[in-house]
Amino acid sequence: MHSKVQNDIQQEYYQSNYANDGQRFVAWYLRNIHGLDIIEAKDCLTDGANDKQIDAVYINNQDSTIYIIQGKFLSGDLVNAEPVREVLASWVMVQDLDALQESANSKLKVKINEISRALEDDYEICFELITTSMLTQQALSDVEIFTKKIAENEELNANIIIVDNETLKVKYDEALNKTNSYINHVFNIENGKYFELEINGTRAILAAVTLKDCVNIPGIKDGRLFRKNVRQSLGNSNKVNKSIARTIKKEANDFFFYHNGITAICSKIEIKNGTIKVKDLNVVNGCQSLSTIFNCGEAAKKSCGYILFKFYEMTNGEKEDKITNSTNSQSAVKARDLRSNDKVVLSIKKNYEQRYPNGYLITKRGEDVSKASYDQNHIIQLTDLGKELIAWHSQRPTLSYSETKVFDVYFNQLFKKDYPAEDVQALHELHNAIMSKWIPDNPMGINESLLAMKAYAPFHHLFAISIMFSEFSNMSDMVPKPSIVLHRLKEHNMLDKVINLTGKTMNRAFKNANSKHISENKVFSPQNWIKSKASLNALIEALRVRIDALDDDESNLGSDLQKCCKLDKTDFEFRWTAD
Repeated sequence: MHSKVQNDIQQEYYQSNYANDGQRFVAWYLRNIHGLDIIEAKDCLTDGANDKQIDAVYINNQDSTIYIIQGKFLSGDLVNAEPVREVLASWVMVQDLDALQESANSKLKVKINEISRALEDDYEICFELITTSMLTQQALSDVEIFTKKIAENEELNANIIIVDNETLKVKYDEALNKTNSYINHVFNIENGKYFELEINGTRAILAAVTLKDCVNIPGIKDGRLFRKNVRQSLGNSNKVNKSIARTIKKEANDFFFYHNGITAICSKIEIKNGTIKVKDLNVVNGCQSLSTIFNCGEAAKKSCGYILFKFYEMTNGEKEDKITNSTNSQSAVKARDLRSNDKVVLSIKKNYEQRYPNGYLITKRGEDVSKASYDQNHIIQLTDLGKELIAWHSQRPTLSYSETKVFDVYFNQLFKKDYPAEDVQALHELHNAIMSKWIPDNPMGINESLLAMKAYAPFHHLFAISIMFSEFSNMSDMVPKPSIVLHRLKEHNMLDKVINLTGKTMNRAFKNANSKHISENKVFSPQNWIKSKASLNALIEALRVRIDALDDDESNLGSDLQKCCKLDKTDFEFRWTAD
């Protein structure tokens, strides 16, 4: 992998934006493994003097995870325990963010503020040590000790992931959909607790395997068993894994009924004399469960519990890849998923699809309608709708970053069964028009730190459009109806102009806030600012200043905006409370 990375980081992007190969390696990892774009990856880097053994910080709001990354780009075969101890040092320092910020470099100071805010939202921390070498035995021993220390700490919800040369290759190959496995094992089975079947030419064995037998499966500890998994074990401190461990220790006899089971692919399966012999075993779904069973080995060995195993004998490489991709793309059930069949959501979906017969409201993650005969301009994502609702009707784009807040905390305030289909469509079109400007080409000249937050900052832009109509109509305490706003913008051919004006005004508000923090000798965190009410006040004030300046504008823009944006009182409604 060292030579592969070395070749990739010769690209212009890496050479121009990063000072050394160590930084380029971390940026390569963020782009290729975490899937960030060039702007997002650059924003995460903290490497340099006083980086406190923290090379990058990536906050994934969708997964509620803070990734603290330490990279070692080495050409040698082995790396000693020093990098592990550096990660341990960063873990110790993260427990006192105030002290850490005192001596950190400027980029890390900003990220510390963002870490603090994320921890308030109950995010967990994942320390990632990434290297192109293999860890020595001493280093692996230190990792084991470190993992135990983290698990025993009840104040900080954290875990450590070691991404060495071998694991890095697996992760990279997974992205390219090519990987191999080579573990052979013999499972003990009991009469009446397994059966065999064949479906569409593929042989499958479903078996109840004892928890104590799971402890002996090779490749759990070093991760070889999970080569097709994008992520390895998240450790004992992960919330789900803690729950699994409690069940093993307290309700092991019913473990089989509480668990969805393990999916494993093999090149060959042989049933003989009370055993299942498998060749080239690879677990593609169940990494966290088997790792937790292994870590609770003594309790598992003493239990009488079982877990469901689904063994698939694969001779078709294409089908194997599809099974691997499908199982690895599944994620934990979230509040947004639980709402997919809510009667209010289904009512909105029914109303929308009746109003737009060529449209479709996607309520469940994973639904693929790309090949269906729907109008692509009328395909709505439930997740986007929720974030649009809280930004527009609740006037709180500061909460649009969090699916949990949208679909759990404020769901009842946001989703109404009689919500007009025309407004659903209008929010969708406005949002799409905004996103067409939030691109690397950056036609509006948006600050790079804002562009790095394109997953949620554009909802402030959507909010700004609603504010502009309220200001021109002297209805500052009310919210305009989205469908009327869109109709007026199209009628007056002002959609593009208003998006540009509000986007540039948002950029000005951001720069003003940044300058104010610098003048007051304070650390300015773009992510924290965009999540705070201070950003709303700054944006509204900047819009008012811009509108006032239109009076002195010699062009007809002020007059055109007045005609377009001035609405009647009946075109407004009260803000939906969301805080």
